[in-house]
Parts: sequence; C-alpha cells; structure tokens
Amino acid sequence: MKCILLVEDVEDNRELARLLLECEGYEVVEAHNGREAVEAVRARTFDLVLMDLSLPEMDGWEATRLIQGMADRPGLPIVAVTAHAMSGDRERVMAAGFCGYVSKPLDVGSFAGQVRGYLGA
Repeated sequence: MKCILLVEDVEDNRELARLLLECEGYEVVEAHNGREAVEAVRARTFDLVLMDLSLPEMDGWEATRLIQGMADRPGLPIVAVTAHAMSGDRERVMAAGFCGYVSKPLDVGSFAGQVRGYLGA
C-alpha cells in the first residue's frame, strides 16, 4: 500500500483529500503545518508528499526545501497543492523542486488520477 503525507492546514480540504485518497486504497498520514511535515518525513518513509504552500508555523516552500535537503530521503516526490493560480505560479513551483502542481479547490473527478500519475501507478 502506498503511503502519502498530506500537508494541509484547512480541515475541510484535508478531510476531502484524505477521503479521496483512502477510497483509492492509499494510506494517508496528515500534517497540519510545514513543521509537522518535516518531522513526519524524518520519522517514516512516504511514497509521495502532497504539500500545501500557505501553511502556519512553516510554509510549504520552506518545508519542501528542508525535506529535499534530507540525505536519507533523496528523490521523495513532493507535489504542491495550492490555491495559488496566478500566472507564473506553476513555473515558480516547478523551479523550487516540486515534481508537480495540483490546484485547489480539488477537482473530485480528477484528483485521484493526478495523484496516481505522480506515484507512477
């Protein structure tokens, strides 16, 4: 079973994403902010991280930078999940080392397929 770290501070968004992922058979571990995300990645192995960018305590940009710097987690795919949909945001996300970009609000019909694609499944 693939394990996904879901990093999202808004409860409704987190619940929807978790439900959609669990219905696809994924194990989901939740983090509410960037600090918790970094701690979770230090503590266990994940197949994918879904990272909100606007988070309390530590934003998704900084958390991703720290995770990417972990020598024992090379190549861990991190996908930005964000409501930032301005021109150039996708390019900025990709330049920061994310492997992909999913915009919010989540599209219930396509979200699971997007995640499958990032998992290579």
